[in-house]
Amino acid sequence: MAPKTERIQFLRAVRQLHRVRSLYTVGVLLWTVSAAWTGWQAPGSRQMWVSILLLAVFTGLFTAAALSLRRLPVPPTGRPAHHAASHKAVSTRHAHA
Repeated sequence: MAPKTERIQFLRAVRQLHRVRSLYTVGVLLWTVSAAWTGWQAPGSRQMWVSILLLAVFTGLFTAAALSLRRLPVPPTGRPAHHAASHKAVSTRHAHA
């Protein structure tokens, strides 16, 4: 039972990281637009610096989620890998008696 449970937990972790990465992408885009807008309207204002700070935070979170997703090990499925299959040609001719 352990391999199946591990596989399910792995798939859940991957799904969760994809969702979080999507959320952080939206946050990065939102704070980029906000920082650009406030920088245009009131350069050097407190709102601009807060937007830049939150942009940096979301960029860091996005980077951490992307790296975590990339570094996740793939658990064994219990099946042989495709490259482990035999490369011999299979003969379809049968001897008839």
